[in-house]
Amino acid sequence: MTAIALTIAGSDSGGGAGIQADLKTFSALGVYGASVITAITAQNTKGVTAVEDISATIIAAQMDAVFSDLDIKAIKIGMVSRIDTIRTIAERLRSQPQPVVLDPVMVATSGDRLLQEEALETLRSELLPQAILATPNLPEAALLTGTGIATDRAAMLKQAETILALGAKAVLIKGGHGTGSKSVDLLMDGERHQEFSMPRIETKNDHGTGCTLAAAIAAHLALGLPLTDSVGLSKDYLQGALAAGRDLKVGHGHGPVHHFYRWWAP
Repeated sequence: MTAIALTIAGSDSGGGAGIQADLKTFSALGVYGASVITAITAQNTKGVTAVEDISATIIAAQMDAVFSDLDIKAIKIGMVSRIDTIRTIAERLRSQPQPVVLDPVMVATSGDRLLQEEALETLRSELLPQAILATPNLPEAALLTGTGIATDRAAMLKQAETILALGAKAVLIKGGHGTGSKSVDLLMDGERHQEFSMPRIETKNDHGTGCTLAAAIAAHLALGLPLTDSVGLSKDYLQGALAAGRDLKVGHGHGPVHHFYRWWAP
């Protein structure tokens, strides 16, 4: 059977993040990608200039259409900015058995807020409990837990425990916003924790890294791999996409990673 993954996320008109990055990632990893669009953003490599949310009615209709026909093996959730969006998605997912990777997109790399402040509690209570894995970066983990940004391993562990207590089956706190020569991500599932350490890559082309990693994990889950293996292979894929992306010439700001680096060079 063809492995199919579904992304539920916002559209990035610049092509580097959101739905576009997710579908590129699925395809690069040999998985067919389906999509449910939650919002339209007007953005490029320099930032977000406008956001228009899709109605809950159309989001529900998209989900119904996809699930009634396609054999979805894994789901990635990205930008879900409003309370009614979150509740609609959560309601539809309760009858679905697929593993869900939740990337709690709250603030864009440019600093633009992508999750309404009043929707944060709904995301905590409605979507986190349905996630096999949540993938917050350091600022997102701080917002989810109501604490400061973690600056050491002990603080990351404590935040991971808090997110697990909110209902997520596992959490991957990403260390890309940290300091030092290596970026260290922490994976915890309640019984054990594991660190994934990668050398930092100096590049301005880092737009969409969070979307890409979460989508890659969902793709590997759709292929039937265990969670820890899916995270490790996805980290390797993203590292290659970041390294190859240094040579991309896309836009004048923070360009995208190179999702198809295994097939063509800039």
